[in-house]
Amino acid sequence: MKPTVLISGGGVAGLATAYWLTRFGMQCTLIERADTLRTGGQAVDVRGVALEVLRAMRLESSVRARRTRFRGQSRVDRNGVELQRDDTRTFSGGRLDSGDIEVFRDDLCSQLAQALAGQVEVRMGNSITGLVDDGSGITARFSGGEARRFDLLIGADGVYSNVRRLAIDARDSCVQMLGVGMALFTAPNLPGLDRWEWMYRDEAFGLVAYPTTDNAELRVGVGFACDPTPGLRGDVQAQKAHTLAHCGVLGGDLAALMATLPQSPRFHYSDLAQVHLPQWSSGRTVLVGDAACCASPFSGQGTSLALVGAFVLARELARTARDPQEAFGRYEQRMRPFVDLNQALVDLTRQAPIPDAQMEQAKYGIALSDLPSAA
Repeated sequence: MKPTVLISGGGVAGLATAYWLTRFGMQCTLIERADTLRTGGQAVDVRGVALEVLRAMRLESSVRARRTRFRGQSRVDRNGVELQRDDTRTFSGGRLDSGDIEVFRDDLCSQLAQALAGQVEVRMGNSITGLVDDGSGITARFSGGEARRFDLLIGADGVYSNVRRLAIDARDSCVQMLGVGMALFTAPNLPGLDRWEWMYRDEAFGLVAYPTTDNAELRVGVGFACDPTPGLRGDVQAQKAHTLAHCGVLGGDLAALMATLPQSPRFHYSDLAQVHLPQWSSGRTVLVGDAACCASPFSGQGTSLALVGAFVLARELARTARDPQEAFGRYEQRMRPFVDLNQALVDLTRQAPIPDAQMEQAKYGIALSDLPSAA
């Protein structure tokens, strides 16, 4: 009988983990708190060994076809007036000649979901409210009142992981706040950016704006120094007001962009953090992606960590499916040095991009010789 696995989280880590576990012969159920896969979101990067994972998933070509194709960036002042142009790199993706793939998060998730179609039970609008691990299996109670039993549980549900709180760290003591709030939202392409990026930054505030692949709208990200705001979690209107309250420095075209935020239908806010856990598993529960080891968006490596972690976890479970603790230990042993390199990329005092040599070391910081052929 196939091992049964419950995966909580419908982002990159959860979808990729479901793909690999299914490919290695396990029976997966994936649940996601949202009613649909989240649309909007920033451009994310697939780099280094994560490209090898994408290739082995037979998705490299389709994801590369949806890459952003930005031509460069302008550093602008607080009013959106250009100060400097650069056609060799962007703030969001780094060097344009790197061979990495920059793609919008929702486009990547869409490709992962299509690869799973018909192979995995997907339950949207659902979350876990209780767990019982009796040593031989896990009984999970869902928000709809139903209870089901599984062999394993995987938490792929982000920085503020519900699974982690229920099974490993009830107080979220592993979450190390960075003192930065970040908001991402869609906006009309008021300045008419054509595959071109705008970036503004001062000591306490930063903004980046770039168009979607058809130039029809902008994805805007703003980050600012602030104390943690747990009381805002889940309250979108309060999060929007909180974000706007930190944007008073902006004028001109940048202020006009921010003026569209209250009406934006796709908005996400979070207090940025890293996750540092002494152990990524407990009993028959294990974490992957940001839930286990978030490096924060400032690393530019969260998506790559999720893709690589999904493969390594699934590969180790496939080797000893009936001894999950042994598999969890090998997964963590392999991933820890890679995670450490990528978390070390984050330096909030740095004004320049991450040095290319440091990024190259981080993105190739794990060997994946056991990847199956993509043929």
